[in-house]
Amino acid sequence: MDIQGVVAELKQEASRIERAIAALLGLGSQPARRGRPPKASQPKSGNRKKRFTMSAAARAKIAAAQRARWAKQKRKGGAKKTKTTQKKAAGRKPMSPAMRKKLSAMMKARWAARKSGA
Repeated sequence: MDIQGVVAELKQEASRIERAIAALLGLGSQPARRGRPPKASQPKSGNRKKRFTMSAAARAKIAAAQRARWAKQKRKGGAKKTKTTQKKAAGRKPMSPAMRKKLSAMMKARWAARKSGA
């Protein structure tokens, strides 16, 4: 065997090994796919259950019941709105001027004591 033939075979072997390494690295670089597989790989819809379709009468019955619920809700809401528009209930009674003066004096005394203590 001549040296040129051996070199050519080794180069072919090296290129084959490089292609194999590139293919293996390419497989490892792709992250594992999560979730539902694409539609093409999903099984045929032959084993799926048929979707339920509602009849027009059933749909009308449900719509009428929902309209009745909304009417009832609006009646309740209308009564509430009249109460809130008349007078908004306050959380506290307003403070009298005498009480305000007393509170002010108490707070001034408290802060003076804290300043002198510090």
